Amino acid sequence: MGEIVGAALVSHVPPLVLPEKIRRELNDGEDTSLFAGLHQLRAEKLAPLNADTVVVIDTHWFTTIEHIVASHDHRQGLYTSEELPRGMCQMPYDFPGDPELALAWEAAASGRDDTWITAIDDPYLPVHYPTLNLLPFLQGDEKWVSAGICQTADAQDFMLFGRLLADAIGQLDRRVVILASGGLSHKFWSLREFRDHEAADPDLHLSSPQAAAADRHVIAKMLAGDHAGILDFVPEFNQHAPEGYFGHYLTVLGALGGRDCTAAGTQFGNYEAVAGTGQAHIWFDL
Repeated sequence: MGEIVGAALVSHVPPLVLPEKIRRELNDGEDTSLFAGLHQLRAEKLAPLNADTVVVIDTHWFTTIEHIVASHDHRQGLYTSEELPRGMCQMPYDFPGDPELALAWEAAASGRDDTWITAIDDPYLPVHYPTLNLLPFLQGDEKWVSAGICQTADAQDFMLFGRLLADAIGQLDRRVVILASGGLSHKFWSLREFRDHEAADPDLHLSSPQAAAADRHVIAKMLAGDHAGILDFVPEFNQHAPEGYFGHYLTVLGALGGRDCTAAGTQFGNYEAVAGTGQAHIWFDL
């Protein structure tokens, strides 16, 4: 019997993989706390678990008619972002996959008429930076599996996707960590204003005070383990465009038991703004 041994909401923002000099230039001379926070999260929480597999819910991988999971045995190459090719250019990546888990996740939806999951091992399938930007901080000896965000799904669909992941893990001999790779509120500044708001202070640089208040409300409930309260708040939070329809968090929550989950969070680094969006690293002990 496999088990989920840890989970986290983690930020993947581009400044994480920029040189320190540039990170400080963007942030009024200070480094982002998110950089050290990811290293600390690995050292204090992820590494001691000796997990077999890390599953990443990737908020830049959008699907449409089904949930899709990467089922490659191994992924290796160079990555240049189509979004930010100056800052993320020819980044090397090399990590083993877990096709057995991906196929079990697909099989967990077999015969259902309320959801669809497909495992894909096409060598030309793109890989996205919400997965790749985590590797320099979090990669150890684990296998890594990425899953997309279905843009036609709602909260119920994401929660079911997570529950089926838990079912698949339970059928295998696996110790699994699930990472919700994405932000909180996710509204950018306009192009003409953008360069005035690249620093990390959310009270000065988040897209709006209302979005900052909503992010802090969600973070407080994560830290308290009040996931039912977050679910009740999702309709209001949607007004602030949470990244990936908040599907990264909702998928993880579905895997952890949904409304009944009371796993309290530990925050690594501060709550910060990045280009108007809300970002935080929060680990959930199980």
